[in-house]
Amino acid sequence: MTARHTTDGGTEGTGGGQALPDYARRFEAAEGYLDFARYGPPSGAVLAATADALGRSARADHDTVNDLMRADLRARRSAARLAGTDADHTVLLPNASTGLFQAAFGITAGTVLVPVADFPANHYPWRRAAAAGLAEPRWLPGDPQGWTTPDTVRAALTDDVVAVSLSAVDFRTGYRADLAAVRDVIGPDRLLVVDAIQGFGVADLPWQAADVVVTGGQKWLRAGWSTGFATLSDRALERLEPTLTGWTGVEDVALFDDEEHPPAAGAGRLSITNLSPVAAAALAAALEVVEDTGVAAIEARVRFLVDELLDAVREHGGEILSSTDPGRRAGIVSFRLPGADSATVAKALHAQGVTPTARPDSVRLSPHASTPPAAVERVRAALASIT
Repeated sequence: MTARHTTDGGTEGTGGGQALPDYARRFEAAEGYLDFARYGPPSGAVLAATADALGRSARADHDTVNDLMRADLRARRSAARLAGTDADHTVLLPNASTGLFQAAFGITAGTVLVPVADFPANHYPWRRAAAAGLAEPRWLPGDPQGWTTPDTVRAALTDDVVAVSLSAVDFRTGYRADLAAVRDVIGPDRLLVVDAIQGFGVADLPWQAADVVVTGGQKWLRAGWSTGFATLSDRALERLEPTLTGWTGVEDVALFDDEEHPPAAGAGRLSITNLSPVAAAALAAALEVVEDTGVAAIEARVRFLVDELLDAVREHGGEILSSTDPGRRAGIVSFRLPGADSATVAKALHAQGVTPTARPDSVRLSPHASTPPAAVERVRAALASIT
């Protein structure tokens, strides 16, 4: 893909992907950082929100804790707007795994389809729930490329299947699941649980098609560790048992009367205990950066950078493992270089100041909307040094 310089010093492709200088200047990540699928360096706004909340906690008085706790609602409202729901259907969590465990232990019987090649975070909750006598996972095979598609789901459906749990974006290749089509396949009587951590905030997906959406904030949302949330549909609120509801997930949470209280009416029933208001402030700041910029603009820029990286890999004989269909890929470029193992490729990338994810059988590059065009040239130089 040809690129041209823009007046703001960035570049854009002839197919779109306008540079986002206002977004990029919020961050300080190294020029060659291409590992957002593993961890997203946070913005100055997140750093400031964290420092402010922690600083206020160090000078605590009678108002401090209540004031800091207001970040929870601010973050839930922002998350809900991005997910297409409301704050009552949204709950903050410390990570995506907590939400997946809540879903797994909330489905007390039946069979749940889980992709066999999915990230382990979507395996262990279902294994543990089954060991506790709850729903049983059935491992869903992928298509010839290993991806979960509406057809692979349809082929595995049986009457005992009560839910499907999958990743919105495949962590290995960036394959983007067709959530709307999967919803159509499973119908209205089954739950759809989605791990959104590799797509939320960077891919414009129909999150409303899912009954449970869980994500952590440390990757593409760039909120730092110990941040995340879940959204629940009305169907999920009706059908998920509050097996793991804690003392903060009930009605009249501040009434200590030595009685068991009913679970909260909304998504708050997934709460186990109070979370860090410092983390909530960081998440709110990160989500608001996404809202300010717009998911569509972020996605377009990432798509342009992915196309550029794909061209760079192809130019040097790389085998692309990501989808060739632009509509079915998100922000991940996964590849192999014939004649060079992944450790060798990673070493060459490191020498050019590039941060990839190196796995035994492949190398993964994942740019964000703040990634400068020079990062692609660094990748080209690294691959050229090998080939």
